[in-house]
Formats: sequence, C-alpha cells, structure tokens
Amino acid sequence: MILYLNPFTGLAGDMLLGALLDAGASLDAVRRAVAETGLTGWRLDAERVRTGALTATRALVTVDDDATERRAAELLAMAARTGLPVAEAALTAIAEAEAALHGEPVAEVHLHELGGHDTLVDIVGCAAALRDLRVTRVHCAPLPLGAGVVRTRHGVLPVPAPATLALLKGARVRGGEAGEAVTPTGAALLGAAGTTYGPAPEMVLRATGYGAGGRVLPDRPNVTVAVLGEPVAEPEAVTGPGRQVVLSTNLDDVTGEVLGHVVERALAAGAADAWVTPAVMKKGRPAHVLHVLAPPELAGELQNLVLAETGSLGLRRSVVEKVALPRHFETVRLHGRDVRMKHGPWGVKPEYDDLAALAEATGRPLRELAREAYDAL
Repeated sequence: MILYLNPFTGLAGDMLLGALLDAGASLDAVRRAVAETGLTGWRLDAERVRTGALTATRALVTVDDDATERRAAELLAMAARTGLPVAEAALTAIAEAEAALHGEPVAEVHLHELGGHDTLVDIVGCAAALRDLRVTRVHCAPLPLGAGVVRTRHGVLPVPAPATLALLKGARVRGGEAGEAVTPTGAALLGAAGTTYGPAPEMVLRATGYGAGGRVLPDRPNVTVAVLGEPVAEPEAVTGPGRQVVLSTNLDDVTGEVLGHVVERALAAGAADAWVTPAVMKKGRPAHVLHVLAPPELAGELQNLVLAETGSLGLRRSVVEKVALPRHFETVRLHGRDVRMKHGPWGVKPEYDDLAALAEATGRPLRELAREAYDAL
C-alpha cells in the first residue's frame, strides 16, 4: 500500500497517528503494540473532532505519569520489544539529533520534552498503524517550516526547533506561517519511514484520513491528510515476461538461524528464489547479503517481510530479467515411489525433494538413488 501525506497545516506525531487511524488503521492493533513496550500508566483514545469545516480524528494520550524526561536508551529499549523497525529508527534518530545538539553520547542523552509517554505512544503507534495498513511506500508533500519561537526546557528556541531541523535533513520544505508546524516526532517518523517528497504518486485511491492537531486556527482546519492507495500496474519495463525484482540488504547483526528462517519464509510467501552470500563491510566487519528474487506483484509484501524479520533499516530494489528455458517433467518409479525427472534443453536431473523423501523412507543414500533414477529413464 502507498501512503501519501499532505501536511496541510503541518505534521506532528499525534496528527499522523490520527490520520492513519482515520484512514482505517486498527486502534486495537496500535494499543497492543504500545503495550508491548512495557509502558504503564497510559491510555490511547481516538476521538472524532470538528476542526474548521472538517471532521477529523484526534489521537488522545492520557497519562498517569507526568514525567517528561527519560534517557534515550530507556525509550529505545522499550521500542525494541515491539519488533517495529520504523519505531526504533525514529527514536534512534531523535537520540542522535539531541546528542549532537547538546554534545552528549547517544547512550546517555536525556530527552526532555521528547521523553514523555506521548512520544513513545505516538512513535510506536504510528509504526504499528503503518504495519497494520500494510504501507510499503510513504510519499509526502513539502513540509511547512513554521516561524517564530517555541518555549522549551532549554529556554526559548527558534522555530523550527534545532532538533526538528536536524531530523528534516534531506526533506523537501517550504516557508510557513507563525507557529511550530513540524515537531521532532513527526520529522523523525518521516525519516524512519523512508519518505519520498514531492507530488502524489500514481495509485488507485482506497482510503483517506484526516488527523487533527491541538491548535485551533481561525481560518482553516488544523489537519494532516493521509491518502492510501494501491500501486497501479507496473509498466512493461518492470512486469514484462521474465521480469523480476531483486531485494537485497546487508546484514552484520543477524544470526545464521534468523537468515535461514527469513529465506524459508520468503520462499513460502512466493519468492522465486532466496539466498545469502558472505560479505565484508566497512571497518572489516564480516556480514551477509540477503537476496530475494520476487515476482513484481509480490515485491512489496516480500520487502515488508525482509525488513520486519531482519530489523534492517533499508534494502535495495532492482529490476532484472529472468531467462527461463523450457522444461518438462517425466516420472520414474523407484522402490514403490514416484520420482520426478526435470528435463531441460541441455540435460535432465531428478527433483531433490522427491529423492530426499525416498531416502528418508528407504534409508538408502541419496546419491545412490539419484543414479538409479537416471538408470530408470
């Protein structure tokens, strides 16, 4: 699913969450994901509100704990329990931005306004909503920067706040009216989701959501607009005969067991092939590259699977042309069982799965059974 965002009056974590819920994300799924963090003393509700001439959804977080300052490492550990890469990436980006601004190590930096319950609920909630809606691509119109000043625990700061500017690196922005239009949480979520900026992409529109902010504006609704759509049929250059998509990601922190699990899951989900190659990354770190060969219509689903299972923050997609030679099958009978023989233009060989099942049933070596299969032709 494609998500296109129109930050009509700006973008904050709660506005994005409200828009995603309004577009159809499950509130129960979001609550379950937040509960997995171990956070206590909170309640999340979705309220229909009137803002200007529109009705929108407002995500409301109620807390019993009024603490607003926590170490970034604490929030990161809580987000890691959810298995949501977008949430972990967004919180990591916030921690790195704050550490750079205040000259502190990332592991030790304290988050002041961003250390409260609402930050974790908004970030984990948005990540869970994106997963629930099966969003694979995020696009966004240029963001309004806002203007003026904002009062923080560090005193009066210019708008956009320094942390917001740091988190918006690489984003497309435009001028804005007075007030804070984009919050650090909103900026971090866009970056973590790998957002592309510009006009809405071509898609088949399926749902629209409006997320309300807390400010009351005199002449317009205060909303972020979320548009959900399905990709249109890819052009011939992608979906012609033999066209496949290769998904690749470098991994230096994933065990062999997890790699094997992802390969098996990808194949079961419809991948044409999946394999792992050894690699040496920067600083001489040993690693693996996971590759998945996907039919174009399954590329988005398999991409989500790979990112969720490995925890990787990104992957590469490339379109390749698969050359498939004609083949046909012939069956031979060995020891009371059928063994398929695959014939191609240049040779023939028995199907491994059939031989393996026969070896298991008879206790005979697989290589001997292979020879017998050739002899039986």
